[in-house]
Amino acid sequence: MSGDGWDGGDGGGESDANHSSGGDDAATVRAYLLREHRPLLAAVLDCAEAVAEADGTALGDATDRFERALRDRGVVDALPDVLSGAVAAIGASLPAEPVAAPPYVVVTRSGPVARATLPERGRLVLTVAAFARRDGTWARTAETPEEALTVELR
Repeated sequence: MSGDGWDGGDGGGESDANHSSGGDDAATVRAYLLREHRPLLAAVLDCAEAVAEADGTALGDATDRFERALRDRGVVDALPDVLSGAVAAIGASLPAEPVAAPPYVVVTRSGPVARATLPERGRLVLTVAAFARRDGTWARTAETPEEALTVELR
């Protein structure tokens, strides 16, 4: 990827099949993201940890702070290029250039989501889930990029 400050890392770790759906394409995208964009995935987890530490373990009303932290670290602005690279990794192309805003990129309570509709293939959804709903509250979950990353092709 060019110019966004996220220049890779090794992709070792857990099986790619554990957090992907949509067959071989989803597994290919997952392996690509873990190999080429590990620092970005780690940055999401770092931001989540900082927000959780400031608020205890529950996310509560900290969603805005989480999104600001992600934006300050350049994560949100980097996601359109990450999405384009993920699409290219499976030999597909996007009908339009993605931008760091809906419908391509959103920050949810659980974490950032990047998505694109691929003609004749379905919807590619990349989720980096750093928080999950537990016992009626939002709490930190994933500790590693492998745990946090979900790739779906629906």
